Amino acid sequence: MKPYRFLSLLLLAILTANIAKAQLVIEITSGADQLLPLAIVPFNYGGEGALSEDIAKIIEDDLKRSGFFETIPRENMLSLPYRKEDVFFRDWRLLKSDYVVIGSVIDTDANNYEITFELLNVLAEKSVEKQTKIIVNKNDLRTGAHYVSDQVYQLLTGIRGAFNTRILYVTVDGDPQNPTYQLQVADADGHRPQVIAQSKEPILSPSWNSDGTSLTYVMFRNRRPGIFTQELATGKRQQLAQYPGLNGAPAWSPDGKKLAIVLSKDGNPELYVFDLETKKLTRLTNHYSIDTEPAWEPDGKGIIFTSDRGGNPQIYRIDVNDRVVERITFEGDSNTRARITPDGRYLVTVQKNAGNYHIALQDMNNGRVQILTQTYLDESPSIAPNGSMVIYATTHKGKGVLAVVSVDGLVKYRLPSTAGEVREPAWSPFFN
Repeated sequence: MKPYRFLSLLLLAILTANIAKAQLVIEITSGADQLLPLAIVPFNYGGEGALSEDIAKIIEDDLKRSGFFETIPRENMLSLPYRKEDVFFRDWRLLKSDYVVIGSVIDTDANNYEITFELLNVLAEKSVEKQTKIIVNKNDLRTGAHYVSDQVYQLLTGIRGAFNTRILYVTVDGDPQNPTYQLQVADADGHRPQVIAQSKEPILSPSWNSDGTSLTYVMFRNRRPGIFTQELATGKRQQLAQYPGLNGAPAWSPDGKKLAIVLSKDGNPELYVFDLETKKLTRLTNHYSIDTEPAWEPDGKGIIFTSDRGGNPQIYRIDVNDRVVERITFEGDSNTRARITPDGRYLVTVQKNAGNYHIALQDMNNGRVQILTQTYLDESPSIAPNGSMVIYATTHKGKGVLAVVSVDGLVKYRLPSTAGEVREPAWSPFFN
């Protein structure tokens, strides 16, 4: 199923969920040194009235947020073509635009729009790729716009775009002595937030399964933590067997059949694997230290985790089959909450140095470490499915917010909420 088709059905299925009053807002703080100039021409619409969304503006915002593009302001455009035969390439050369995106929207029936778009190379005066058409629900123009952004991004960078993905996060609002916790899901740009779960007790560690159809998270009830799974489209929630003591840090296996979890039922926190079909529980670690925060390797052969077995928290790897444990991180006072890029090349951690917590990137081939952030209290990193960006929680002006940094450290932006604290982000997989 095409990504835009899947997301259209998904969003329609959860319209009954409560819509959060708070929305994340993009604040771009830095981009790459050399930006590629391009123009996103307003899409033509020949129907009655106006469209509910400005498709070209959404595409422009997506591409600007990537940090690799400089867009031509609409007020500077000499013409607004939507067909290739109406494009005067000399006009765009005068504006120093290397590429132009044109498009249109037409009604196909009472429920759907047809979006047509094309990316043009100004210097070569030809299409980068043939004209593309997609069908979207009339209530779901944003998904169609994000789909166009993904295609343009991939054509110009060679990397699959992740604008048509979603993010999970936890908001904390209300009286600090009696807060309300909400697990929310939104577009990757923070729009269209939906409440998935709500509680007067903490919600922690949300994560996605491999196809983005289900979630898992920790939610407290009567001050006891429990691990839950939930279908995103239907809202159906199921609690896994609740064990005495700590039940935490669930992480889906790449095949979606198992969860790595942390339990303290036998004493101190250890890693276990829970088979979702057979309900069988398998213990992985057996050590007097604290073992926690598991994350699967992309091939499912190993799990990385945080342990203080060396004296301070660092990242280790355990082979799922032979249970051999090896230490992965050595730089910094400590490293926690590790995640691996989808290609297995890089390890992202929260690294502590001199009392500050930064997002760090370690090359798994040569061990080289790069500090990606300069803020002082960063936590909970999660990697985009194309491996290009990392979303994490931090503090800005005394308030918990989400922020994003590229894996090369050049592109940065914040997603502060219009109300309340935001934490525990998790970036979705691709929806296909």
